[in-house]
Amino acid sequence: MATLKGGCLCGGVRFEVTEPLVVASYCHCTRCQRRTGGGSSAQARIAPGSLHVTHGEDLVQSYDPPDGFSKLFCASCGGALWSRNPVDHEMISIRLGTFDTDPGIRPSYRQFVTYAAPWEPIPDDGLERFPERKP
Repeated sequence: MATLKGGCLCGGVRFEVTEPLVVASYCHCTRCQRRTGGGSSAQARIAPGSLHVTHGEDLVQSYDPPDGFSKLFCASCGGALWSRNPVDHEMISIRLGTFDTDPGIRPSYRQFVTYAAPWEPIPDDGLERFPERKP
C-alpha cells in the first residue's frame, strides 16, 4: 500500500496514513450533519499508530463533546479532519474527503440512520444500516 496523504481545506494541516485503512462508513448523526453541513459524513477507521501529522500540528484543535468521540479540525480553516475515541486515542476515523487521492476503500455500512436528514434520503445502496452506532 502506498502512503495516503491528505490535509485540511487551507492546507495548513497535512498528514499521512502509513497502513491500509481498516473499514469505512457513513455516519448520519446530527453532530456529523452539523459538522459537515451535509446529510452524513464518510470516514475510514485507521490502523493504530498509522496517522502522522507532517505539517501544522499546532493548528489541529479538538471539540470534545461529553458523550462522544472528539472531533479534530483545523483551527485556521475549520476543516474537519478526524474523530478520536476519548478513551483510546489510537481509535481514529479520518474523513474520506480529506485524502488527496482515492483512499482505496468504500463505505460498507451506515450508522445512526435514525437521525438521517429528511431533506437527504438515504440511497438504496445495499449497505448495512444501523439505527444507532454499529455494535
